[in-house]
Amino acid sequence: MYKSNVREMLFVFSCLKLTPIPAFIYFGFIVSLFSSCNGDIKIPSQTTKNENTTFVEIAPIIFKNCTPCHRQGESGPFELMTYRDAKKNANKIKFVTQTKYMPPWPADAEYSHFVGERALSQEEIELIKIWVENGAPEGDASNIPTAPVYYTGSFLRKPDTVIKFKNPVPIKGNGTDHFYVVKLPMQLPKDTFVSYFEFVPNQRKLAHHINGHLINYTAGNKKDIQHGLTYALDAFKDYKELYAQMNILNDDGTFPVLTPNTVYYLPGYTPPIYPAGVGGHKVNKTSAILLKNIHYGPSSIDVLDSSYINVFYGSKPKRPVFETQMGTFGISKIEPELILHPNKVETFHTQATMNNDISLLSVNPHMHLLGKSFWAFALQPSGDTIPLIKINKWDFKWQYYYTYQHPVILKAGSTIHVYGTFDNTDKNPFNPNHPPKIVTQGEGVKSMQTTEEMFQFIFSYLPYQKGDEKMDLSKKNN
Repeated sequence: MYKSNVREMLFVFSCLKLTPIPAFIYFGFIVSLFSSCNGDIKIPSQTTKNENTTFVEIAPIIFKNCTPCHRQGESGPFELMTYRDAKKNANKIKFVTQTKYMPPWPADAEYSHFVGERALSQEEIELIKIWVENGAPEGDASNIPTAPVYYTGSFLRKPDTVIKFKNPVPIKGNGTDHFYVVKLPMQLPKDTFVSYFEFVPNQRKLAHHINGHLINYTAGNKKDIQHGLTYALDAFKDYKELYAQMNILNDDGTFPVLTPNTVYYLPGYTPPIYPAGVGGHKVNKTSAILLKNIHYGPSSIDVLDSSYINVFYGSKPKRPVFETQMGTFGISKIEPELILHPNKVETFHTQATMNNDISLLSVNPHMHLLGKSFWAFALQPSGDTIPLIKINKWDFKWQYYYTYQHPVILKAGSTIHVYGTFDNTDKNPFNPNHPPKIVTQGEGVKSMQTTEEMFQFIFSYLPYQKGDEKMDLSKKNN
């Protein structure tokens, strides 16, 4: 099919090798123990110390952890940009922070840390409670910090250019999942470098995931990228026929160069942004984004989706970022086979060993509605354990791409272990089947349906270089 960077692909597979899966170790009760402990911890009230708390102290907490989503055009159901906004919703704020429902940060902040954490400390939670119970006073308005300024239409900043769906994608309200292939032509003034792409869903409640690839056309190989189908249901067995209908091929009928997985989306996802020179893509003047595939969850009414992609330019990358995944569709086998039996809570395991030293940048756990908990760690050749991520209570609605403050160095011979626990019982409020039934990871695009299951651990990394452990990944290439 497409020409690809063979050397890069060979490097990816040279860094990672599969190792025999050991006898399955059931540890669900341990994960359950950790999950249940969080709600039982009691920290003495700081009422005496903080009884005069006003919005002057509360504003920084809200602006950092709540406002990014609670603003015009974003997913929050109400705005939290001003004192009046917070005062009006004070009781709601107290409830969701006391129950730890908000802010959404599924990763266990006591196990591992990441850039941009939104997990409130117990002191901050207590501070909000006291403020609300004391009538949510404003305090000295002149001392309230200024609310952050955002660019409407982006979670990040003003993009350098925006690529819109040429034609809206129709989603039937027939209560089933829909999978589409979408082409977004991109004509730039000149060849350039892009640091990252941001997919912005128009139908947020239906957009489940996006896997997008960059197509670069060599000068002279493609005269017109605008005509042809712009979208089609992903129901083709021979994609060459579809690509011809979408006018994706070069004018001579050959395939252009494709760079996989350059545009990505999951609920709650924003693209990882690394320091200047790390990651990024060369984008030719004539190019296109191929969303293959875009998955919409079931809808009860007919709707149109007019999503778009924000493009952010950057410097020429000095160090390309590699990505791979374990588990479903990945480099490692799941043990036992991912078959979820009705009325059972079951745990599964997958592992892979590094062939070379790598610098781990970001991780993305992925499961569907039956997910209960997720745990990943690495064992170094020395026997030391490196915590990677733990999610005690899986939340399908929030699937971040977590970036470490500094790269996690995994030496050659290190083995990544991943455990996932699934709840296929009636006690799982998100179980789509009543009564519960056997659920598998399916085949092809069917495995991506919300009613099927997946167990993946996706991660991005660099080949290790001396000094990587000191690299500050919070210094974004903006």
